[in-house]
Amino acid sequence: MNAPEMNRLGFIGGSDVAAILGVSPWKTPHELWLQKTGRAAREEITPQQQKRFDRGHRLEPVVLDMLLDRLRDDGHEVELLRTNERYIDTEHPFMACEIDFELMLDGEHVNGDCKTVHPFAAKKWGEEGTDEVPIEYAAQFMHGLGITGRDRCIVATLIGMDDLLIYEVQRDQETIDGIRTRVAQYWNECVIADVPPDPIDFDDAKAIYAKADGTKVEATSEIRDAVFTLAQVKQKLKSFEESEKELSFRIADFMRPHSILTFGGNEIATWKNQDHTSLDQKLLAEEMPEVTAQYKRTKEIRVLRLKVKIQ
Repeated sequence: MNAPEMNRLGFIGGSDVAAILGVSPWKTPHELWLQKTGRAAREEITPQQQKRFDRGHRLEPVVLDMLLDRLRDDGHEVELLRTNERYIDTEHPFMACEIDFELMLDGEHVNGDCKTVHPFAAKKWGEEGTDEVPIEYAAQFMHGLGITGRDRCIVATLIGMDDLLIYEVQRDQETIDGIRTRVAQYWNECVIADVPPDPIDFDDAKAIYAKADGTKVEATSEIRDAVFTLAQVKQKLKSFEESEKELSFRIADFMRPHSILTFGGNEIATWKNQDHTSLDQKLLAEEMPEVTAQYKRTKEIRVLRLKVKIQ
C-alpha cells in the first residue's frame, strides 16, 4: 500500500537492505541497528557530501528524461506513471520502499531507479542491457519488487554527465524470499528485541564489545593461527613504514631545493610547499587553560595487543 509519510526509524527501506545483508559499502548491520534503535550519533554531512547529494537529486529528472527519450527512440511504448512513490509491504508493515519512478512500458507496469555514477566507479557496473548492477543496488531493487509485486526494475544510470546506461533487473522470487526472511529476522530479533546483530568487522567488534570484563578465554587453533598471522602482518607493515621513510629521504636528499623531479623529461615526483593549518594545543593550554579544560574529553578505548613474537 502507499505510504505518503514514513519515519525512517520505524521501518526498513530499500537503502537499508544491503546493510542487513552485509553487502553495503557504507554501513554494517550493527551501524544500521544503532540508527534504527535511536542510538547512533547524529551524522554530520560535510559540505562536499551535501553537494554530491544535491547534485544527484537535481540530475534525477534529467536522467529520467534521457531514459524516456532513449526508450521511445528504440521503439518502446512508454508512459511515466508517477515519481517518488512510497509503499508499505502488505504482509510486513515494517518493510517499505520508495520507487524513483514508475513506467507503463510496452503495456507492463515496471519500477524504475535513477543512479548518477562517478566515472571512477563505473567499473562496478556491468554490460549495458544486463542485470549486472552493484550488489548493494540489486538488493534495493529486489526489495522494491517484492513490496510492489512487480516483475521488472529499469535502472537509468548516468556515468559522468553524458553516458546513459540502461540496466534491467528481473524479479527473482527465490532471492526476494531470502531477502524478506533476513529483513524480518533482523527487525524482530535485533531492532524490536533491542539486541545488536553480530559484528562483521573490527570496528563493529570494538563498538559492541567496548568494555573488557577481565576474564580469560582459550583460543581455538584457528584463532591462534589468526594471532600469529596478524603479528606477521604487523611486522611487515612496520618494515614497509621504515622503507617508506628511507626511500622518501633518498628522494628528498637528491631533490634538495628543487620542486619537480623528472626522468627522461617526464615529471615523476614533486616536493612543493603548501599551507598546513593546525591547532597549537600546548600554547592554547598555557594561555587559556580554562577553555582547554572545558573542551578536553577522556574516552576509554579497548586496545588489541599481541603477546607473541615473530622470529
